[in-house]
Amino acid sequence: MSKIQVDTIDTRSGTATMQIGSTNTSTINIGVSGDTVNIPSNVTLDVASGATLDATGATVTGITSGITEADQWRLTTNFTGDASPIASNWERTDTSGWGRIGTGMTESSGVFTFPSTGIWYVAFNFFANASTAQLYATPSIEVTINNSAYAPASYADVSFYGGTSYNSSMSQYFVDVTDVANVKVRFVVDAVSTNTTTIGSSTNTGTGVTFIRLGDT
Repeated sequence: MSKIQVDTIDTRSGTATMQIGSTNTSTINIGVSGDTVNIPSNVTLDVASGATLDATGATVTGITSGITEADQWRLTTNFTGDASPIASNWERTDTSGWGRIGTGMTESSGVFTFPSTGIWYVAFNFFANASTAQLYATPSIEVTINNSAYAPASYADVSFYGGTSYNSSMSQYFVDVTDVANVKVRFVVDAVSTNTTTIGSSTNTGTGVTFIRLGDT
């Protein structure tokens, strides 16, 4: 085995890329057990498509890829009839060992603002009852891309049968948040009758929403 001892390895003048290893299948070891390999700041480590970065058995810290934001909010108080949007009585979930990842959402008058750009998963869990049979309600997620005009993005119809009956649904949507100042969401309930009650609670989640940032836009 040959050994080269130098202080610095650099590309030759006019060459921007350095290759370590040949086109033959090979294993390249950087350092030995107990060494620390430092990658300075502002250096890009580019793992090409199809490559395998094997960290089996290693302790990996400081990597921020993956889920960087996850948050949940819920309605704290019942209301009857329509809401376009549900503009009040929202709180961030805070009981029974709940936790979140990242900064989380902000809410004002029922409009939810994202803390960062990216592809976001949004889910609206609707829980309600009605005192009259064969009534229905339509809960939906609405999205704006200009901080003004909202459009229905995902909805579900919920029916009620006989006496005071309960029902629930979940609407889901991927929101491409390209601009946090303009792309926002709100949640709407279109009830056919004022006998429909959307259920909220400050101790457990009946009607609530979930936000998860899945990746970059």
